[in-house]
Amino acid sequence: LPVSLPKVVLKIIKHYQEEGQGSEVVQGVLLGLVVDDRLEITNCFPFPQHTEDDADFDEVQYQMEMMRSLRHVNIDHLHVGWYQSTYYGSFVSRALLDSQFSYQHAIEESVVLIYDPIKTAQGSLSLKAYRLTPKLMEICKEKDFTPEGLKKANIGFEHMFEEVPIVIKNSHLISVLMWELEDKSTVADKHELLNLSSSNHLEKSLQLLMDRVDDMSQDIVKYNTYSRNLSKQQQQKHQYLQRRQQENAQRQSRGEPPLPEEDITKMFKPPQPPPRMDTLLIAGQINNYCQNVKEFTSQNLGKLFMAEALQGHN
Repeated sequence: LPVSLPKVVLKIIKHYQEEGQGSEVVQGVLLGLVVDDRLEITNCFPFPQHTEDDADFDEVQYQMEMMRSLRHVNIDHLHVGWYQSTYYGSFVSRALLDSQFSYQHAIEESVVLIYDPIKTAQGSLSLKAYRLTPKLMEICKEKDFTPEGLKKANIGFEHMFEEVPIVIKNSHLISVLMWELEDKSTVADKHELLNLSSSNHLEKSLQLLMDRVDDMSQDIVKYNTYSRNLSKQQQQKHQYLQRRQQENAQRQSRGEPPLPEEDITKMFKPPQPPPRMDTLLIAGQINNYCQNVKEFTSQNLGKLFMAEALQGHN
């Protein structure tokens, strides 16, 4: 159960506002400690943005120097994970999988915090914590992403990531300050929550969803092509063995020695199966888009029913 301090949340939001632009992704390191069955995230710092010109920049060395500096001023410096911003919920990718596997393999309790600035801008903080499931950790350790390996492990897109609940714990002074700020907020700002327009959020989410469905259909075509080629090769191999067996029978009836043994595997090399992990990631991202659309539409439908009831009452 990750427990995050508001300072960490504000730093993540500030990092995106300063360096994130549109679909630009920002990332950083989470620091904290493990207390009983809780992972307390008490601090963080961002990964610096660097271009191709910064060829000499060492990211690992930068992290070590930052943690060393924090330790010198007596601030929690233990590595407990990392954070990343997302664009309309687009975060299920091979890069995130590889990064989280590296963190979780080295530090068992580590998590990745996913911050959605677009949802947050609409009035509700969107911050979720994820970990790789034990099944996926075993697959990544063995590096067996073949269709047979994934089938043997009985893993699907719903068994890849597990969401961990987050508790944001404020001090009493911060809670009092937030109450005062809420009292000072104008009535007009509160009425914006009742806005019935869906803006372009739903349109953009559906567009991204269609793009991922197209990617999935292309992967399905690749897999079907692989299956046809494999079946065709198996038929050719079977026909070759039958012809060879018949020829050996004829040679034996004539008193001739059988044909020399040949390496069938070299003659009929099986086609390479397409990687299935990318397909699972695409399916996981499609599921994530569907959940976002479901949440967004359910909120708007609730507003529409409320508006209809108010009009009927008047």
